[in-house]
Amino acid sequence: MRRSAAVSLGSALLSLTLAASTPPELFQRAKTQFRLRSYAAALTTLDQLSRDSQDPGNAAYRTALGPSLAFYRGACLAALGRMEEARSEFEVYLVFQPSAVLDPAIYPKSVIQALADARRGLARKRETPEASGSVAAAYRAFARPDPAKRENLGEDWAAGPVRFLLSADEKRDFQRLSDPLSRSEYIANFWKSHDPRPETFENELREEFEKRVAFADAHFGQDEVRGALTDRGMVFLLLGAPTYIGRRPITTGEDTSDPAGMSRFTRNDVVTAQAGLDPRASGPVVDRMTGPTNKLPDAAVNWREFWHYRREVLPKGVPYQQVDFEFITRRGYGKNVLQREDAPLSALEAARKALLDRSAWWQATR
Repeated sequence: MRRSAAVSLGSALLSLTLAASTPPELFQRAKTQFRLRSYAAALTTLDQLSRDSQDPGNAAYRTALGPSLAFYRGACLAALGRMEEARSEFEVYLVFQPSAVLDPAIYPKSVIQALADARRGLARKRETPEASGSVAAAYRAFARPDPAKRENLGEDWAAGPVRFLLSADEKRDFQRLSDPLSRSEYIANFWKSHDPRPETFENELREEFEKRVAFADAHFGQDEVRGALTDRGMVFLLLGAPTYIGRRPITTGEDTSDPAGMSRFTRNDVVTAQAGLDPRASGPVVDRMTGPTNKLPDAAVNWREFWHYRREVLPKGVPYQQVDFEFITRRGYGKNVLQREDAPLSALEAARKALLDRSAWWQATR
């Protein structure tokens, strides 16, 4: 009876201690428990860390903790023999750190094996885009908007998604129109002049463009900006779905200092390693503890997203085997900002011309 009461009291005290800790403190505790091979206890701490990170006051840590939580969850689960769950966690981690390598002197064999299995699993998924939920597959399954429910466009038409198709002269001409009837006629004539098959009832270009607009609005919106008006939306409207998309965080070592406690090793860890090792052997170990792989990505605010378009989906006027579009998300810089380089910009202009060339567009989509 007395022992049961003591256990209950100990559990209660542990819960209060965990609840009172900050995310960095909980993270350090979980790492310490992992190093002491208290894997079940580390999982309990990580669960508490995950719950606490959802609190409004911990918003700065919420997404930044994602990679570290996945890594240590995967490591603990693998060490406990729960390999399938471990592989799932490591797949999440590898999205952030695709080239991660573990030191066999530090991590159990089961942890290293689970990471290798997760890497192979991700490679298989990339070979089958449909199975991994690619943008191209999602777009094919996306319902085409009903032309009968098309919104009435007014004086803001040229400032909307169609602006990526209009020339500078066309924008000025439309802005000079002062009444709804003339604007409506201008819009109708614009689409009619670019109808790839005038003999049919449908305007295939307009319907395809409006489907891309609806898809971009549904998937690429940012804060108060509709998806079709973002940089990613612009690229999607002009080029369609990319062959594949890659994404990785901009790590703290590249652009900004990481939140306190978000390194895998503390300063005390490094000092201890330096003091306890032969000076001739300490260099590589300390390098591992202080180098780039010790930094966790500040995934909450810093991203690089790459859209890769291979030759078969590029317009004929583009002289490249592949064009890569890079979008940067960084605190103080913006969200998914397209990097204006020569090859991507020339590809966008070629795509705009190809869309408006009635015969070229129809031949490319048959």
